[in-house]
Amino acid sequence: MTGANRGIGQALVEEALSRGAKHVYAGTRRPLTHSDERVTPLTLDVTSAEQIHAAVQSVASLDILINNAGLAIYEDLSDRAALEQQLAVNLYGTFGVTHAFLPLLTASRGAIVNVLSLAAVAAVPVMPAYSVSKAAAFSLSQSMRALLTSQGVRVHAVLSGPVDTDMSRVLDIPKTAPGSVARSIFDGVEKGEEDIFPDPLAASVAEGWYGGLVKALERQNAALLEGVSADS
Repeated sequence: MTGANRGIGQALVEEALSRGAKHVYAGTRRPLTHSDERVTPLTLDVTSAEQIHAAVQSVASLDILINNAGLAIYEDLSDRAALEQQLAVNLYGTFGVTHAFLPLLTASRGAIVNVLSLAAVAAVPVMPAYSVSKAAAFSLSQSMRALLTSQGVRVHAVLSGPVDTDMSRVLDIPKTAPGSVARSIFDGVEKGEEDIFPDPLAASVAEGWYGGLVKALERQNAALLEGVSADS
């Protein structure tokens, strides 16, 4: 798991332990200590190819990869550097970590969980670059979902509303506790939900999501792979 030191990531670690996980690899940019011997801290900046490679060498087997590391900067799309910085973490970080751990997940026929945001489907104007990066990561998730099906690897996208973490502290809006979100994420994975809506605001979107046009189009596009395979 990336981004395991606070907020949703920290809650996910605790939830995994409470559900009987035998081993949790907790990736963080800064050193982490944990009282439970089942937790193995990994120094992991998702923008560092060297640290990603070192993390892979430290993991013997893996059933679930949770890409939770994220960066949010409040800006107005006037600074290209801010956009590139958030893409580096939220998109390319997710891509790099997933690609590196994919052999382990293929061997276990495991699952990938990409923690995204409702901003991936409807931009939040006070965080436009963040929204762009999460939308790109959602498209990445949908693409990986279709491409990895033949390898037995499941891909889940978490589309959450506001969560009570440092990232959203400045927003004066209702927020959901990280622990509640973590429980809903694991519940969604256990139920096999491709897209997980883990809080009240997100749940209101979920009501029409699975029978909606976007989901239907995703499935229609995924079916194109069958035609390509048949022709090759």
